[in-house]
Amino acid sequence: MSDISLQAENDLEQKMANAIRALSMDAIQKANSGHPGMPMGMADVATVLFSKFMNFDPAWPTWPNRDRFVLSAGHGSMLIYSLLHLTGYENPTMEDIKNFRQLHSPTAGHPEFGECPGVETTTGPLGQGLATSVGMAIGERLSNSEYGDDITNHHTYVLAGDGCLMEGVSQEAISLAGHLNLSKMIVLWDDNSISIDGSIDLSSSEDMMARFEAAGWHVQAVDGHDMEAIEVAIGLAKEADKPSMIACRTTIGYGAPNKQGTSATHGAPLGDDEIAAARAFLGWDAEPFVVPEDVLNAWRAVGAKGASASAAWKDKFGALDQFVKEDFDRRQNKDLPAGFTTAINEYKAQLAAEPVKVATRKASQMALEVINGVVPETIGGSADLTGSNLTKTSQTEGITADDFSGRYMYYGIREFEMCAAMNGLALYNQHIPYGGTFMVFTDYARPAIRLAALMKQRAIYVMTHDSIGLGEDGPTHQPVEHVMSLRTMPNVNVFRPCDAVETAECWALSLEAKETPSILSLTRQGLIQQRTTHTDENLCAKGGYVLHEAEGGEAKVVLIATGSEVEIAAAARDTLQADGVPTRVVSMPCTDLFDQQDAAYKAEVLPVAALKASIEAGTTFGWERYTGLDGVNIGMTTFGASAPADELYEHFGITADALVAAVREKL
Repeated sequence: MSDISLQAENDLEQKMANAIRALSMDAIQKANSGHPGMPMGMADVATVLFSKFMNFDPAWPTWPNRDRFVLSAGHGSMLIYSLLHLTGYENPTMEDIKNFRQLHSPTAGHPEFGECPGVETTTGPLGQGLATSVGMAIGERLSNSEYGDDITNHHTYVLAGDGCLMEGVSQEAISLAGHLNLSKMIVLWDDNSISIDGSIDLSSSEDMMARFEAAGWHVQAVDGHDMEAIEVAIGLAKEADKPSMIACRTTIGYGAPNKQGTSATHGAPLGDDEIAAARAFLGWDAEPFVVPEDVLNAWRAVGAKGASASAAWKDKFGALDQFVKEDFDRRQNKDLPAGFTTAINEYKAQLAAEPVKVATRKASQMALEVINGVVPETIGGSADLTGSNLTKTSQTEGITADDFSGRYMYYGIREFEMCAAMNGLALYNQHIPYGGTFMVFTDYARPAIRLAALMKQRAIYVMTHDSIGLGEDGPTHQPVEHVMSLRTMPNVNVFRPCDAVETAECWALSLEAKETPSILSLTRQGLIQQRTTHTDENLCAKGGYVLHEAEGGEAKVVLIATGSEVEIAAAARDTLQADGVPTRVVSMPCTDLFDQQDAAYKAEVLPVAALKASIEAGTTFGWERYTGLDGVNIGMTTFGASAPADELYEHFGITADALVAAVREKL
């Protein structure tokens, strides 16, 4: 290539980057809200990445072997919206970009999965994009191990900012990715030394590159505005046999001559005067929301390159065995294998014939032994509590850096990263992730659970030791408010089964829920099996149902219980029935599903005329929705204590006698 041709190419690439800058500052100015600094600062890096390295096809956004791009620094959302529009995705349109941050526009303030094709995950809560990407990179290795290089062999690119790397979950993510040697993962760090408060040195002085190196990463530093250097660095990262981090030294708000390099560009529109100055500085004379034809054509040519690669992949996929193709497509559609329901019902019938008294954590493992035998795409795991959560079964060998043929992740003591990685695995759309820890540690994992709910992802959280029933570990480990607080989260099914049969049914419901994450709240202590008559019907599917009917007339009292307290309610019912008080026990393993039932069903299960009493070894807050203002609510109003479980139940008044006494007082 001649010097003149090379200069023309370089000039065009600079114009392509400036298109990102222009669209970003114009959209943010029109919205009078947003973060122009990062998109303007990282425009050169993004241009090189997308034009020289990214394999993607805007006409087939879900192509399974596409490279994944995750904007972990989600506040800079106009970067990805600009890239998607310029490369030819169906959305966002230019009208969408003009409506940045407006109601019903797909160009939300932070990128949201499902709104624009090409947005691989919802980001915005800093650090979570990076943490979720680890799960995507794990998914790629798992898929590669199963299907080979012809079907799965791609990279996961992450653009992370200083804020992402300050968040604690970033250390969990970096550590796990390094441990698993996820060499197909490349992080591009926007090293601009600016946060909202000002210079990064106000709050941080660590050597970020040394931090990554210590975790086993390949590390480079590059001028983030030197396109040739960026291209070389990404090329070297792709050749590395480790996960790679490139520190891209950039100027935040690059192109805004009076504000660049300062926090003034971070989280506010530039203003009309500064935008005019930026246009002059960048040599960009197009009107707002107009991309010159030569620049737009160059970007659209970048997007069009992916068509041949995706078509070649489709030919390779078509040559696979028919069963393999059908099973692959089944997973992509989030369907369960044909024999799943039969296997669950046969297992339930076995339990009815041979009842067991086990902790529901053990019942969960028993159910998983059946499930993992018929659902090959489950990927289990635990945050260093495998022997307590009982999440491992005979089918799930461990996943290691040298062998991704297994189905079990040892996440280490990284609860937040575990749940974020599960989100990445779910988004990868070839596996069903489940992972375990103690219920009290949902406090560490809650932000990732919330994103799973927001993104409508099927992730299953196995949360054991779910009450004061865990005993001697004491109040630091005894959940009180956790279960009810998780029930308040939209689009999450919180299941608290009372025995082995309900546990199997709740697992089935969790796996069948394609767009809803589930939490299984499970006991440490053994529970008497309540269900001894088999039915193929999943009684837990309605959230609450009549477990033991009143005898001797219409129910005068309805006892509502969950999990380990169902057997207490059953004992209280026996006492009240002996006193001539017709008493019904309602098991309510999932208030979320019960709330979705019609009014007639809810009134049938919880008759208006009956006195209603709840019992759960957690906060009583919220149970008045079911018992009414005149009802009885037995539970916890303080933190727990360290003692054997039986003594704690007696001490806190969560007993059949206490329930009977409270009911009698109301009658």
